[in-house]
Amino acid sequence: MARFFRRPGNTSLQRQGEHKHGTEFSKRSQAGFIENWRMRSKPWLESSEQFQLPVSRQLCGFSNQMEESSTLSLPGESAHLQFFEICSIQWCSFCKLRFENDDAVCFIRVEATDKDWVQLKGKFLLNSAASKAVIYVEGPLPGIDILLNSLIVKHAQKLPPSPPPDIENVLYGVNILTNSNLTDGLNGWSPLGPCALSIAEGAPRILAPMAVDSLSSHKPSNSRYIVVTNRSQTWMGPSQTITDKLKLLVTYQVSAWVRVSSVKNGPQNINVALGVDNQFVNGGQVEALDDRWYEIGGSFRIEKQPSRVIVYVQGPMPGVDLMVAQLQIFPVDRRARFKYLKKKTDEVRKREVVLKISGCNVDNFSAPYVKVTQVKNSFPIGACINRSDIDNENLAEFFKNNFSWGVFGNELKWYWTEPQQGIFNYTDADELLDFFNKNGVLGRGHCIFWEVESAVQPWLQSLNKNSLTIAVQNRLTGLLTRYKGKFKHYDVNNEMLHGSFYQDRLGKDIRANMFKISSQLDPSPLLFVNDYHVEDGTDTRASPEKYIKQIIELQDQGAQVGGIGVQGHIDCPIGPIVCSALDKLGVLGLPVWFTEIDVSSANEYVRADDLEAMLREIYAHPAVEGFMLWGFWELLMSRENGYLVNAEGDVNEAGRRFLALKQEWLSHAYGCVNEDGEFVFRGFHGSYNVEVVALGKKIAHTFVVEKGEYPLVVEISV
Repeated sequence: MARFFRRPGNTSLQRQGEHKHGTEFSKRSQAGFIENWRMRSKPWLESSEQFQLPVSRQLCGFSNQMEESSTLSLPGESAHLQFFEICSIQWCSFCKLRFENDDAVCFIRVEATDKDWVQLKGKFLLNSAASKAVIYVEGPLPGIDILLNSLIVKHAQKLPPSPPPDIENVLYGVNILTNSNLTDGLNGWSPLGPCALSIAEGAPRILAPMAVDSLSSHKPSNSRYIVVTNRSQTWMGPSQTITDKLKLLVTYQVSAWVRVSSVKNGPQNINVALGVDNQFVNGGQVEALDDRWYEIGGSFRIEKQPSRVIVYVQGPMPGVDLMVAQLQIFPVDRRARFKYLKKKTDEVRKREVVLKISGCNVDNFSAPYVKVTQVKNSFPIGACINRSDIDNENLAEFFKNNFSWGVFGNELKWYWTEPQQGIFNYTDADELLDFFNKNGVLGRGHCIFWEVESAVQPWLQSLNKNSLTIAVQNRLTGLLTRYKGKFKHYDVNNEMLHGSFYQDRLGKDIRANMFKISSQLDPSPLLFVNDYHVEDGTDTRASPEKYIKQIIELQDQGAQVGGIGVQGHIDCPIGPIVCSALDKLGVLGLPVWFTEIDVSSANEYVRADDLEAMLREIYAHPAVEGFMLWGFWELLMSRENGYLVNAEGDVNEAGRRFLALKQEWLSHAYGCVNEDGEFVFRGFHGSYNVEVVALGKKIAHTFVVEKGEYPLVVEISV
């Protein structure tokens, strides 16, 4: 048990090596210090052991990075693929593990005050043998001390798999709200805050389109709606308490028509929100640009028993009247949509194939027998991977066996390849690219630039306009000439809907120029825009309409936008909501890729349902031409409960569901040829082997099914 405490205000400094406990520390490049305990008499832990680091000391910081460290010697034979747990207490910091090769893994973080001790617990995974590992803490502001009581590192216990959720008596598609159609006045509704509610008529009578497929009743609504006036705060609106109406681990869809009285002060954000024990849950958002009715759609799920849950509609500026019609919340049986998606998948991803067998009789007694086996589906399925990941042999093997495309997690980003001006690191990217090439994996280049300021390294932020312009040109030239022809895609300027670092400093033309220069330097890859929350209805900054507008503006400036990247970091995916966004994006005629898919639930069966719902929806949509998972291995993903394979290499329910989908998306057929000497089947696009048994001979043949409007005819002579 390690305990950390922060103490403000102490800025006293001591010389290197001078400490009241006699422990050596040294100044680091980020102007902090690191304190090392040399555990030379203690071997690395066996699975049944733990070590405790007894300390009670105050560390006097003098910069923005302070670190408390334990340096551990790791015998190679016991360090490979080990799974460890650390337990400590600290202030507002990140606990990281750094190996001798300078790889760093952040595996725990917490916030604390100077009032109480708080506990910090986390896990880390050793991918390969290491001669030394340093556990360190960083994060507090300059002048803030860290108090550490003790530190324990031990082999983590293997957690049992989560059981399937026990869900009974769920009325799927049935609204749980009281009096949504307002036939009983305002019964069930309350104003949140000192605003006023009243009823008016004139709302849409039709059901909100994104809700139609999920609702059990399609009865048209009346035209009544709630009017909210006297709003003095953005959060004021109509509300209901729904605590007793919710079931844990059930996915709920949110649907409503909403409107505002005025947009004279600019567009108004409208949000269906839930207060879950004083925590905010986003149930869907929309931006009102005028005074017409807007559909709002979203989803949520409660995974821990709450004491109180309210739903309310909020968002517009104070003084703007809010109107709400047909607000409904209903549980969704996402599996009920799978039959429709399978039919749609058959139309979009398959082609009729005619095998014409010649050179033999086709009578009923000697008709050739045909066996068709698909060996590879050509639809691109990939995953994110980091350089340190490929040191884990089991992880690397899973990646090679299940993904035809790959993308680097960090290693191509500018802050990784040039962390300090003029100091370059392409080693990690080169080694990952070599791994791809050796295993026949195609690569996406993520990313040349990142428009969000927090992702821009400090030295770039400090440059004036002229120097930044030169740095941008050097980045383009250096990266795209080094890797010319080696990546199939590039995300040119990541997350332009959510950031504007380069545009603010270099002008509105810089984004299009990034695309144009990239195309000049390397004409072969498709150049993508890439952003998040486009598909889930939770972020008004990233609506499909705004994404389309941004793409068209880039094209009008001469940018060669070749593809639309939808990241896919999603919670509780609802098929019709995702499909609605894809339908809108598909109008542009550009290939859509889901570039960073992950879902998250502590229950692996719920996580599997999320993943399956998302992947089926993606695969069935004609605008989508590929998808990438943003990781798959426990402890090596940005979302804690998103993994498909646990740290020990065991595939969980989400992973099994993913592998089952990959098998489902392979076509196999067998039988005898017909009287015309033909064997006809529908098959997924991809590579096939065929065996024909005729005249006592077995003939082997291969063919490829590509996209096509007409049947593919394959001639086979025996």
